[in-house]
Amino acid sequence: MTTVPSNAHPDSRLDAFVVVIPAHNEEALIGAALDAMLAAVRFAQDTDPTTPHVEVVVVADACTDRTVEIACEFAGVRVCAVDGHNVGAARASGVQLALEQLDCPLERVWIGNTDADSRVPLTWILTQVQIARRGFAGMIGTVRPDFDDLSSNQIRVWQATHTPGRPNGHVHGANLGVRADAYLAVGGFLAQPAHEDVTLVDRLVARGLTLLPSDECEVITSGRRQGRTPEGYAAYLRSALEVADQEHTVPGTRDPAPLR
Repeated sequence: MTTVPSNAHPDSRLDAFVVVIPAHNEEALIGAALDAMLAAVRFAQDTDPTTPHVEVVVVADACTDRTVEIACEFAGVRVCAVDGHNVGAARASGVQLALEQLDCPLERVWIGNTDADSRVPLTWILTQVQIARRGFAGMIGTVRPDFDDLSSNQIRVWQATHTPGRPNGHVHGANLGVRADAYLAVGGFLAQPAHEDVTLVDRLVARGLTLLPSDECEVITSGRRQGRTPEGYAAYLRSALEVADQEHTVPGTRDPAPLR
């Protein structure tokens, strides 16, 4: 694993850490997602007093359930309601809102991205702060499905194709970090209904920026088969794990959105 990128950012300090969480009708899972996020914020601040200010933004996109009401119950979380029916636009709106509230150089701001059906580990904030301070422009983190949502054979299949300590570079919006100046330099998230995370990473790499694939702060995401975007992680679970469960075979790695 690369210790320091050859094109390390000239200013690796951080003044702010922005967290953006898009949500569409996630009343069943948003509470657990925010509990985990705020626990990670507290852990980082307690572990490292130099942890930068953290801003958490939930973008409730076209929600018709209690997602907004539940998110608003969490102190320290800013909730923004939009009606775009578009995850890329929702992520972009959250980033824009958060950056507008900050009064510090963009090169000292880190944008952490996750999803409302996901639970980050305690080390999620702290790990990305450390990666930023090493001069990387971004982090491509790993995810794993919630094993409570899978059969025993599906768990076996997933584990057979994911080796701990060997992140495969697949891009997941549920666990993605990027420095704000790099994000804006390539145009940010595009208004795409899916794969907005992949196209962002593609543009960052094309610009010559160094991103670190890492499983140091793996995120647990919902193991549901019907997701909020047609080509997201739920589609992968449906195509890879359900077929494997029926055939009792171990498929090759077919995660969506590989880093190209």
